[in-house]
Amino acid sequence: MIKHALAALALTVAAAPAFAQSDSGAAAGAATGAVGGAIVGGPVGAVVGAGVGAVAGGALGSISQQDQVYVRQYVVQHRRPSVRVQGDVVVGATLPQQVAVYPVEGNPAFSNYRYTWVNDRAVLVDPSSRRVVYVID
Repeated sequence: MIKHALAALALTVAAAPAFAQSDSGAAAGAATGAVGGAIVGGPVGAVVGAGVGAVAGGALGSISQQDQVYVRQYVVQHRRPSVRVQGDVVVGATLPQQVAVYPVEGNPAFSNYRYTWVNDRAVLVDPSSRRVVYVID
């Protein structure tokens, strides 16, 4: 297990400069995906997870500090019941169709995304693919 995590860390560190120059959302997605993939599938899982995470992270791009504050406040003020799903809630995960998603109103930065609560975590979702694009901490 530790060997797999170290492999993911090495892959993430090696890939981060290339992603960081083009898109910080992709870099964050790649890092998250690589670690999650390594835990589940070892070194091969790290490579696949990094690729999926980079695509998902790049889809949203980086969120400004002001928009992060806005979306955090919005989802807390407009809390919905949390739905339980199997597995971890991470960037790139696909939510089942039965999980309801809701608009983030009042901020055009989020007009193409929806939010929901899954496993007691708030997430932003691309409604067309149902993929998690941002975990709201």
